[in-house]
Amino acid sequence: MKIIKTLAASAIALGLATGAATAQDIQLKLHHFLSPKAPAHSQMLAPWAKRVEEASNGRVSIEIFPSMTLGGKPPQLPRQARDGVVDLVWIVNAYAAGAFPRTEVFELPGVHQGDNAAVNKAMMAMYDDYLAEDFKGVIPMFQHVHQGQAMQMASDQIRSPADLAGKKIRVPSRTGSWVLEALGASPVQTSVGEIPVALSKKVIDGALIPWEIIPALKIHEVTDYQIEGPGGKRLGTTSFSVLMNEAKWDSLPADIQAIFREVSNADWHAEVGKVWAEADAHGIEVAVNSGNTHIQLTEEEWGAFDARTASVVDRWIADMDAKGIDGRALYDRAVELVNQNMASN
Repeated sequence: MKIIKTLAASAIALGLATGAATAQDIQLKLHHFLSPKAPAHSQMLAPWAKRVEEASNGRVSIEIFPSMTLGGKPPQLPRQARDGVVDLVWIVNAYAAGAFPRTEVFELPGVHQGDNAAVNKAMMAMYDDYLAEDFKGVIPMFQHVHQGQAMQMASDQIRSPADLAGKKIRVPSRTGSWVLEALGASPVQTSVGEIPVALSKKVIDGALIPWEIIPALKIHEVTDYQIEGPGGKRLGTTSFSVLMNEAKWDSLPADIQAIFREVSNADWHAEVGKVWAEADAHGIEVAVNSGNTHIQLTEEEWGAFDARTASVVDRWIADMDAKGIDGRALYDRAVELVNQNMASN
């Protein structure tokens, strides 16, 4: 984002010199939907808030409210931030259907290739010229993706699209639904917390979700198979944002804004990618140690999935074009930047 480049580091030093006398001048509330035990809370949001507080020499205090403890449902979080009900939110972009159409490009097959850091940095680099229109009324602190949608199946091995025919699979987003439709499965949209019960009651046959959620929701107890592509390839991913109310952002002194931007820089976006990758590795370890089977498809097997899901990209581009958004330019630039970042990591 350009603001990162234009806010000088000297503003931080000036703020620390002139503003340190009053502790916790700025008290902010951050609201999100997962439990405090989730890696997203303990390994990402809490450390980020602490870094802001420390960099501000105590002038900023961020209190985190997990599990929707301030009320509402996860899809309402963007509106809570826009309306100033809370100062900050961490959201799944897709939960607010249609609210972030441009940012949705990062969830498409072929964009996320197993390197979260590469995608996170691409999101940051594309913000000013490609994504900013999605974020009226709020200011992104940082954006990221998770390790990608893998197949977690109650009792079915999946090695080809034909194996998914007629299966009911949980998915969090419309692009995920399109992927499943292209593969012959029936998408079922549920919240993350509903997955274990839906699996145990056979409401669904499986779920598209990364490994990192396995320990928190005990997914390994209601599934037999965890399935992904070669080299960690997945069927798209989910994008997330930490957003601040725009009026609250505008009210912050320039040196405090600079601190938020410095803490949320490109290195932080890469670090967030690592956090999610490590949490994902731990999740699959828990599943395998409990007796589940981890299947990594061969390149030939994965090729059949790639061939079927290519139509999802065309469908998305056509949908964007109908909205007056240049979907092809978004997709091509996202792929280009992700590939560049992967090569430089």
